[in-house]
Amino acid sequence: MAFSLPEYVAPDFRKPPLSGSPLARFKTVTEPGVAPEDYHATTIFPEYLHLTPGQWVILRDSRMDCVVVRDGEGVLHVTEFRHLQKGDAVACGRRENGEDGIFVHTDPFPSGRGPAEIFAFRTQVSRETSFSHDYDELYELFEHERRSGFILWVLGPAVAFDRDARESFVRILEAGFVHAVLAGNALAVHDLEAALYGTALGQEIYTKRHKPLGHYHHLDAINHIRRAGSIQRAVESGSIAEGIMAALVRLRIPTVLAGSIRDDGPLPDVLADVYEAQDRMRRLASRATTVIAMATQLHAIATGNLIPACRVMSDGRVRPVYFYTVDMSEFASSKLANRGSLTARSILTNVQDFIVTLARGLIPRCGP
Repeated sequence: MAFSLPEYVAPDFRKPPLSGSPLARFKTVTEPGVAPEDYHATTIFPEYLHLTPGQWVILRDSRMDCVVVRDGEGVLHVTEFRHLQKGDAVACGRRENGEDGIFVHTDPFPSGRGPAEIFAFRTQVSRETSFSHDYDELYELFEHERRSGFILWVLGPAVAFDRDARESFVRILEAGFVHAVLAGNALAVHDLEAALYGTALGQEIYTKRHKPLGHYHHLDAINHIRRAGSIQRAVESGSIAEGIMAALVRLRIPTVLAGSIRDDGPLPDVLADVYEAQDRMRRLASRATTVIAMATQLHAIATGNLIPACRVMSDGRVRPVYFYTVDMSEFASSKLANRGSLTARSILTNVQDFIVTLARGLIPRCGP
């Protein structure tokens, strides 16, 4: 059965109580970076503001824990506190059912499945959960998103620790199922280490044998790239000939490597300024229609904070944003699902097995 997006059901503002809602209130920023009292904080859900009588405007490019600024032309922008400037007009009001001219739409895609049973077993995701159906749904979703969406991957270093996983992810890249990547220093370092020495943290990525003085390899890989000047230059020179980073460079896939206090080196491509990294991540996240976050709890949570539950497309259509977390840890894997996302799902498995299984299911289905 071919994949199709669920139909968005917009609120009816002609009916009470929304028909009697006041206009949204705005207060002026008096100090840069400081929101007015009673500011409205955005959520992951679709949100509407009542700007003129009978005119409700949906927020575009929304995300949680931000504020709404109305510019001089009356256009609404969602922004972080740190970007507020003196004189900005910020939406205020904390009642979200129209009482303050703000409506948070918490049921945009009614399931129509009817009431759930009062008692049922296995309602939560656990290591005993079956995921065969999830994979089949992913195959259909990816085929749709490759043509009509924007698939954003959030990668932890474990993806590069296994030969088959690295090769499978490169195949997924080359098949067009990756539109952008968010990661940290570690993913890039260990993939580059594998390209240079066939190891990850000194352990051979297929046999798992430890190489003599292998604990130097990740540092040698960093030094190699620093000598070259960048990952791109190393790839273009031919000194890095294979692997995930080489494929990203070769295919010109937008990639953000966000720095951490834990980083070795780091690689010259890693962004040391956390807020610059957040801004660049947000630019890619603002395009995402499907997110796959694998074995990287901190980067997954950071990305989740930049992703709304729905995306307002350029033609005005509203569609869900699908967010998958893949991890062996039940806590890590369910963390984002528990934030209230409409479409966040967890798959509990080794990410290396996940990538190999995904590639086996996806690649044979690919057309030109």
